[in-house]
Amino acid sequence: MTAKQMLIPGPAILSIYNLIPFDRIQASISLWNSHVAFLFSLQFYFFSYIFFHFLNFSFNSQLSFNFISSEFLNMDNQITSENVGSHHNRRSESQVLDIYPLSCYYFGSKEATPLKNETLYDRVLRMKANYDAYGMRNCVAAVIVVELFKHPHLLLLQVNNSIFKLPGGRLRPGESDIDCLKRKLSSKLSAGENGRGPEWEVGECLGMWWKPDFETLQYPYLPPNITRPKECTKLFLVKLPPSRRFIVPKNFKLLAVPLCEIHDNHKAYGPIVSGVPQLLSKFSFNVVES
Repeated sequence: MTAKQMLIPGPAILSIYNLIPFDRIQASISLWNSHVAFLFSLQFYFFSYIFFHFLNFSFNSQLSFNFISSEFLNMDNQITSENVGSHHNRRSESQVLDIYPLSCYYFGSKEATPLKNETLYDRVLRMKANYDAYGMRNCVAAVIVVELFKHPHLLLLQVNNSIFKLPGGRLRPGESDIDCLKRKLSSKLSAGENGRGPEWEVGECLGMWWKPDFETLQYPYLPPNITRPKECTKLFLVKLPPSRRFIVPKNFKLLAVPLCEIHDNHKAYGPIVSGVPQLLSKFSFNVVES
């Protein structure tokens, strides 16, 4: 494109403006500017209203959210504190077991108790005869806990340096569980000279073991297919006083064995004794210093 061609539109445009009076052009421009200014001001007020309305809504929503969150947090803390407090109160009321150090007690010996020297076959025959005469054999055993080296220990009787058992024995006809256990404890763990001493405090029944037949196997439940069990052994918690005298026959040994040693040790202590730590797991031990 040449320079001459570029100058052609100029005179034509000027000729168009020459046809319109200058005052009318100036008035139109002023009106247009006023319209544009009004539109800009209207747009500014509209967006300002939207912005402040949204800001106010966000602030109120945040306040409401914070209020609701604080209310839920307070409710949750209150429920948690109530649950913890009630759980602590339940444990403090009924689940705390006071135990005393082993050094609080005196241990002595007395004359040996005669033991039955019989084979397993003879024992089974004797149990069958007793079952035919008296029915199911009922036995009781005592769970006695002391403290040694800051750890709970279970008192066990060892027979012939081999068999570990809980203190207890068989019920006589018409005898109650509590009376039988007190009688057996007084005979095997005499609470003083000539069997005299403080009364034994027998607590709750911790568990029951069943023997479905005359063999040595025992179960912590009664199998559903067994309608005539041959033996039932009940384990009772016995609480010791701050001091007591234990007089044990010479052919028995009274041992304090830690619960960690007994737990799940079926091979050394048998199923009943090795299951005692699990029965005691619901208690919180409180060591009472002498």
